[in-house]
Amino acid sequence: MQTDTKPRLDRDARREAILDIAAEVFLEEGFDAASMSSIAAKVGGSKSTLYNYFKSKEDIFQAHVERYCNWQGQEMFALLDGEGDDVRAALTRLGRRYVTNVMSDRNMRHFRLIAAASERSPDIGRAFYEAGPLRGARLLAGFLARMKLEGRIDVPDPIAAGHQFIGLCQNRMLKARLVNYIDAPTPEEVDAEVETAVRTFMAAFGVR
Repeated sequence: MQTDTKPRLDRDARREAILDIAAEVFLEEGFDAASMSSIAAKVGGSKSTLYNYFKSKEDIFQAHVERYCNWQGQEMFALLDGEGDDVRAALTRLGRRYVTNVMSDRNMRHFRLIAAASERSPDIGRAFYEAGPLRGARLLAGFLARMKLEGRIDVPDPIAAGHQFIGLCQNRMLKARLVNYIDAPTPEEVDAEVETAVRTFMAAFGVR
């Protein structure tokens, strides 16, 4: 069974183990059907054990969402480091990882789960958006701003440009993936989608 477990330095390994198991419960049962009791049963303790770490099911889910987004962001946006002044290469590496991760079956399951939970618990939706899409756009904007200062790209608004690049990478596939109209893209499909996105972005913002 695939899990969201990652190497970690968190001293509270028990809390992290709870989140690992809770993630699987949420994905298997859905947010509404999952309960503190069902999570506790999988953890192998009592509900009181969970309450030592989290005050509610919503609290566990929000912590899982924030942790999942942080892992995704660290993996993807680290690819902007070490590319020097090659904007196209950096954007291509980021775009490939972004499309591969975001369009994966597991990520689609997370996205549907979070969207459904956000109907009743808007705080969950806000936590996801701030830790995921918004944070990602800001990290990309930082890179674009540096490239602008060096005269390698011409972006009037780096944050807006960050959102636009991410949109170019995902827009054509996202809705089709959300409703299971298409399968996860192959590496060749990812390459083609990102190549088009980078070419379009640089046509708009490349230095002339």
